[in-house]
Amino acid sequence: MSRAIGMIEFRTVSSGVTAADNMVKTSQVELLEAQTVCPGKYIALIAGDLSAVRAAVDSAVEKYPDELIDSMVLGNPHDSIFPALYGASVVENVSALGILETYDVAAIIVAADVAAKTAIVDLIELRVAKGMCGKSYMFITGEVAAVQAAIDKAKTAIADRGMFLDSSVIAHPDAQIIESVL
Repeated sequence: MSRAIGMIEFRTVSSGVTAADNMVKTSQVELLEAQTVCPGKYIALIAGDLSAVRAAVDSAVEKYPDELIDSMVLGNPHDSIFPALYGASVVENVSALGILETYDVAAIIVAADVAAKTAIVDLIELRVAKGMCGKSYMFITGEVAAVQAAIDKAKTAIADRGMFLDSSVIAHPDAQIIESVL
């Protein structure tokens, strides 16, 4: 059995809560997070066996399509996703800084997973729609070439979702920028 995570993101709180309830009733999954995020959207993050997570997300998406923004299922998510998501990443050195922004939450988690699995990089932070008018972003660090490769691969991975907003890579950012990010 492989460990997986899944997410739904809805335009309205009522649809989101109803869909989240449907997910946990559909399959044996654990509700990791369920909350309202800016600007009044609702997200729910679940974990469990890959088949259970996929069944739960698919059920929510099929039953409540009208207010759905996005959804995702990741099998074997990279270990650094959760520390970055919850502000618990420990990063000692920033050689290069990669930034990627999306219009939604599900796409940024997929992008972060792809980036972390593409090259030797550290996820610094995943900011998911809180105080961002629904947008999300990630900060990653590593050697310049690794960060560029990770950002490029992450952009490609989410391009077909239509949720990519912007990205950049800063080689050797100023100490003041590093301090503001860490």
